[in-house]
Amino acid sequence: MVKCLYERRQSVWLTTGGGMGVLTPVFAFVLISLSILTYPQFSWTNNALSDLGVVPGVTATLFNFGLYASGLSSLTFAIGLYKYLNKNILGKIGAIVFFAAGLALEGIGWAPENIRPFHYIFSVAFFTLVPMALLIIAGYLFITREKRLAEFTLLIAVLAAAPWVLYFLVQYVPGVAIPELLSALAGSAWTVVVGWRMYKAGSRMYKAAAQPKTP
Repeated sequence: MVKCLYERRQSVWLTTGGGMGVLTPVFAFVLISLSILTYPQFSWTNNALSDLGVVPGVTATLFNFGLYASGLSSLTFAIGLYKYLNKNILGKIGAIVFFAAGLALEGIGWAPENIRPFHYIFSVAFFTLVPMALLIIAGYLFITREKRLAEFTLLIAVLAAAPWVLYFLVQYVPGVAIPELLSALAGSAWTVVVGWRMYKAGSRMYKAAAQPKTP
């Protein structure tokens, strides 16, 4: 009975967290896109995405709420991820670092560009912690012999970090909107894929726990 209840709690965290992993990027990019549409002066080459957060009116509201709410929902994904990567300490550390990245994303929405130095700190933390978490999780996946997912995670970690490395090496655009977008898209692709896997694993666990046990 105790084991059955534990498995059901685990399944709830996996399905809920996995669902948030799939939905959060969609929600975030929809609101960011809407905020860009309300501000025609926005330039992909000259602006930062965070510039949208200080435009008075609906633009800032959409952008800041989108990031704050996305950061909040990503914390649920990170908790589910912690339950999912539970075979050794490396996986748990990776999930904790991803949780910290979610807090940083929430902080970006809470502290717009004109709230210094907090906005800068949260932004640097987010774009640093995401590839860091993915590298740790890739190590966990290699150890647990999930080779295909490990290789995918490692690739995403590189793709999330590369736009920033190239930007600081050659500064290929004046503003940072493009490296922000490319890095965020990479991380989002990973959360969607892993979130879906978590959701399916949680669903299977719940069905197994709900099956009547034969004496």
